[in-house]
Amino acid sequence: MKNVLAYGDSNTWGAATVPRPDERYARDERWTGVAQAELGPDWHVIEEGLPGRSTVHSDPVEGEYMNGKTYLLPCLRSHRPLDVVVIMLGTNDLKARFHVPAEDIAKGVGELIKVIKQAEAGNDAGVPKILVVAPPPMLDHTGQKPEYTPMLEGGYAKSLKFATLYAAIAKEHGVAFLDAGQHIRSSAFDGIHLDPADQAALGKAIAAVVKTLA
Repeated sequence: MKNVLAYGDSNTWGAATVPRPDERYARDERWTGVAQAELGPDWHVIEEGLPGRSTVHSDPVEGEYMNGKTYLLPCLRSHRPLDVVVIMLGTNDLKARFHVPAEDIAKGVGELIKVIKQAEAGNDAGVPKILVVAPPPMLDHTGQKPEYTPMLEGGYAKSLKFATLYAAIAKEHGVAFLDAGQHIRSSAFDGIHLDPADQAALGKAIAAVVKTLA
């Protein structure tokens, strides 16, 4: 059995843009569940999605536990041995309260890569394969969630830079890269989450890369 850890935010958790119990997509609707189906029974996809999680920031409003770097090491160690780690974070770093440029958000992903490489969480205490996924750009409007507008002020322009900056960070650290924006788009419902069809498309795209890494 090969293990892949999906480390992300609400789009990995499965926040729904259409009516669903607890506002969360069902397991087989989430990209993680779709990837599991694509990879087959020889793989185990471990879901570690937390709504609000950032790359390296302790959120002064939503809580310190939103810091993706703080939780990553114990998460890796608890789920070891891991064959692949998929990171898709950065959307929450767009929040105006953090005041960080897109370049620093990408560097935050680089810090997470460093943690993974030092965690001894792979087979025989080695380093698992790493896939960095650039989130799709957010939309320039927040649809049915107008309360998101001040929270994400200035985020749209930053998110347009994610693909280029994340690709550079992945190359710098010698890890795999996927531009989610080449496969999906953010939902018109709120500008940041994913509709069911995009969850499915993302799961298939990520599974295809994971297979090559294995």
